[in-house]
Amino acid sequence: MTWEQRKLGDIFKYEQPQAYIVESTEYDDRFQIPVLTAGQSFVLGYTDEDFGIKNANPRNPVVIFDDFTTSSHYVDFPFKVKSSAMKLLSLVNGKDDIHCAYNVLQNIGYKPVSHERHWISTFAKFNVYMPQNSAEQKCIGDYFANLDNLITLHQCEFQIVSKRRKARLRRRAFEFTVIFALIVL
Repeated sequence: MTWEQRKLGDIFKYEQPQAYIVESTEYDDRFQIPVLTAGQSFVLGYTDEDFGIKNANPRNPVVIFDDFTTSSHYVDFPFKVKSSAMKLLSLVNGKDDIHCAYNVLQNIGYKPVSHERHWISTFAKFNVYMPQNSAEQKCIGDYFANLDNLITLHQCEFQIVSKRRKARLRRRAFEFTVIFALIVL
């Protein structure tokens, strides 16, 4: 199939996040709405604010792009954001596949060297290659989406196993302490 060179700014349009910025940083895991950052931590916490929510969903996902670090995350659920230091990216053309476009964005080998906003000044101007055929984009996008889901599944499994292992070690340490105390007495 044929691939074409396009500018990222012709694939993604951006939205400023000011309307979705959380007012209170009193987060609590009992609340429903996640507060996101485009950085490594991704979910900062949860808020009970029921206004100014970006209603992303599986049919209308967005990519949050950190304007300073250039990191990004795919989001398909409602959320709020911590700051305006990001762009909310969505597709310009509904025929493009967002998973494919997101993975093109993820694989740009750019390292920011200065503390400036990068989407408009740099990233939107990058030339990238995308399949012309939307069916091919969808196949590539589905492959990466399935791979991301598999990675997430294994990460969750690893966390469960790690918690169990730590609990066993704590229990053994307690048992050893009790046995040692009985021997000493």
